[in-house]
Amino acid sequence: MSFQALTSVSKDAYSNLDWQIMSSAYEQAAFMLDISDDQKRHSHRLAREVMLLFNNGQREAAEIASLAADRERTIVFNAEVKKSRRRSDRVSVPITGNGVRSGPSNSESQQTQVQRLTATITRMAVQYHGGLTAADKLTAERDLLRAMIDQVPDYLFVKDLDYRFVVVNQAVARIHGYSHPSQLIGKTDVELHPNAVASEFLAVEQAIIKSGSPSIDMEEEVVDAETGAKTWLSTSKVALHDDKNEIIGLVGISRDVTVRKNADRLRDGQTLVLEMIAMNAPLEDVLDRIVRLIEEQLEGVFGSIHLVDSDGGHLKHGAAPSLPAAFTRAIDGIAIGPHSGSCGTSAYRHESVIVADIANDPLWTDFRDLAELHGLRSCWSTPILTHQGTVLGTFAMYSGKVRKPGSLEMRLTKKIVRIAGIAIERKRAEDQISFMAHHDALTGLPNRILLSDRLTQAMLHTALHNPWVSVVFADLDNFKSVNDRLGHTAGDELLQIVASRMVSCVRPIDAVMRLGGDEFVILLVDLPASTDAISVILHKLMAAITEPITVDSHEFHITCSMGVATFPQDGTDAQTLLKNADAAMYQAKNGGRDCFQFFTAEMNTKAHERFAMQDAIRKGIARSEFYLDYQPQVDLRSGRIFAVEALIRWRHPVLGVLSPDHFISLAEETGLIVPLGDWVLNEACRQNKAWQDEGLAQVSVSVNVSARQFQEKDWPSRVIRALEETGLEAEYLELELTESLLMRNVDQAIATMKELQELGLHFAIDDFGTGYSSLSALKSLPVSRLKIDQSFVRNLAQDEDDRSIISAVISLGQRLNMLVIAEGVESEDQLAFLRENGCDEGQGYYFSKPIDPRKIADFLMHQT
Repeated sequence: MSFQALTSVSKDAYSNLDWQIMSSAYEQAAFMLDISDDQKRHSHRLAREVMLLFNNGQREAAEIASLAADRERTIVFNAEVKKSRRRSDRVSVPITGNGVRSGPSNSESQQTQVQRLTATITRMAVQYHGGLTAADKLTAERDLLRAMIDQVPDYLFVKDLDYRFVVVNQAVARIHGYSHPSQLIGKTDVELHPNAVASEFLAVEQAIIKSGSPSIDMEEEVVDAETGAKTWLSTSKVALHDDKNEIIGLVGISRDVTVRKNADRLRDGQTLVLEMIAMNAPLEDVLDRIVRLIEEQLEGVFGSIHLVDSDGGHLKHGAAPSLPAAFTRAIDGIAIGPHSGSCGTSAYRHESVIVADIANDPLWTDFRDLAELHGLRSCWSTPILTHQGTVLGTFAMYSGKVRKPGSLEMRLTKKIVRIAGIAIERKRAEDQISFMAHHDALTGLPNRILLSDRLTQAMLHTALHNPWVSVVFADLDNFKSVNDRLGHTAGDELLQIVASRMVSCVRPIDAVMRLGGDEFVILLVDLPASTDAISVILHKLMAAITEPITVDSHEFHITCSMGVATFPQDGTDAQTLLKNADAAMYQAKNGGRDCFQFFTAEMNTKAHERFAMQDAIRKGIARSEFYLDYQPQVDLRSGRIFAVEALIRWRHPVLGVLSPDHFISLAEETGLIVPLGDWVLNEACRQNKAWQDEGLAQVSVSVNVSARQFQEKDWPSRVIRALEETGLEAEYLELELTESLLMRNVDQAIATMKELQELGLHFAIDDFGTGYSSLSALKSLPVSRLKIDQSFVRNLAQDEDDRSIISAVISLGQRLNMLVIAEGVESEDQLAFLRENGCDEGQGYYFSKPIDPRKIADFLMHQT
């Protein structure tokens, strides 16, 4: 019987379809199943056994020969299919999931499917041998073959040359919304699908009929007529031949791969989200993509993500692309608490909260009417946590039905909260890094980087709207004394208090910024073109700063010097304004401190001189313009020179010889003291070694060390390198440190000094009596000499207090087993007093002014 003839058969005569066509189609379809080679051979063998069972003497030899020919063609087709499969780079994904219809059972393996088919066919074969009459055998054959194709878990069908269904199994009928396969016979895809879909199917099938080449594993999306759900099918179609090897139709088999497609889309979606995170996509875009990814996987579910706000007590909107906008706005900012719906409660409990029926759950008492208004009946929320267990936000799923989440929904939630947590934590880390890059770590104020940006924006705004913009450069007066007296921790606390007071004195549109140390910049914007308006704000700032500050039970009265530069008259760019405000601030310092000064042209000249001097110091180091003089230090008992102090001088190419008073403070402020100090140390060691090599009396050389040098992490190694490069033994080098330097960080100072003391170096405390040394700290310091500041020695003859102080210092040194040296000795009376009170050593013009190395050599030669 040809397929053309079959199309004229009525649907009622469906059961009389030729069993050979059905069996041939089944045999070919078995090779299109996505099963293993062993399972294919099993299916093939099973088909042959059934065919032999049906024959059993009931068919003529010609029909048997025809079937044999069909099987030979099937073998050829199988080879074509295998080749096609090798060409198609498919990935087979296990079918798992929940709530999605698929052809094979979700839990049934392919091996189990074959076993179930075998059992069914065997059972029917036993019935066949159980004494059927000859008249019933043909019907039994048809029933058995019908049962076989209906037992196939995939969608099996045969079409004629007019592309009408002539054979379908129960699965095909069911997905098209029919209860029995006979209801599909004679129909075409045009009657079952939208025109666009039917046209695509027709184009593929026409190509198969025309070329005879199969179409393997073509993926197509259809709508399940029974459930209304979109279903993905993987379909293979092949031409069907008669005994003359002519194409008489096509046979197809489809497998429901919806779960695999969803798994693929989930995997691809997760990859996209991670790429977005890695590429620093906006957090709102990442969260929106995450929620949409979940909604694509589930039917009738709406997702949302909320983020914990900065105060940690509320949840703010993150993403909810499918929830009603009015509902989203209403719950934005919901409080975190024990009765705050699913999300607020989940964040409060740090655990998932599942509300299956919003209308009757007490957690939703305050929001029940709102949810009902928008058709939301259930909500399941899970907290998004950091690895440390801190709540970052919540992920929630809403449904229009009263129900609990299924296993698939719970598994997806577990994946999503991990990805959302990564995105949120990364964003927080980026925000923190950005904040740290643009704000001062101690006070939280904007720093120099942000200052430039804000100042530029303010000037641009001013150019358009004509108000003034003023830059105020503020520097605390005598702040160093706080650090020297109580240490850096107390100093930091004081800076935080001052910063807070400054912020409270300006408007929200203004800005207070810390540049470092005790330097602040205040940006005043949208001011009237009058210095009076600026002065009012500056007086307010000064009054607030001078209020007493108590730190560690010590009360301080801090003052501030401020300089003001205004755009555009004092500068047309950010750098110029800051430079001129700084110059005005130094003018305020020089004018007596605790005041403010507006920039003038004269200040600009001084600022230029200051910057020129800084540049000259840098060039002077490179050009070897600096040199050392040496001042002898004398033992007051023997009168012998035991050491010399190295004192730097600058042979300026224009200004002549300059003493340290002209450049040391600027060098310390700019950091140039570090390379300059390194040169002094190396040159002093080299010169002392040269004197020794000349055979002169061996003396120590004393070198002053600045606070900036001492704080360098590699400073000890620099000292060691200087000794190694010059060949001077460590015992002939003494380093002079000030009291204030040592008191900044006593523990660190002790550690550094002991590291060098072990090599044989000596330490002296310079300018002793001018700082705030702690006696307990002084006792712990590895110091061999105290140096009395010359300010006490200068007025020794007239000032009783100075005499008392010197006597006390000498006595203290002796009790601590330290030598005491007085500097600035200029008269016989001063020398006599020092000797009478047991002072060990002296230095000053009475013995010698600072002199060049050659004259020092002459002194040492006579001493030798």
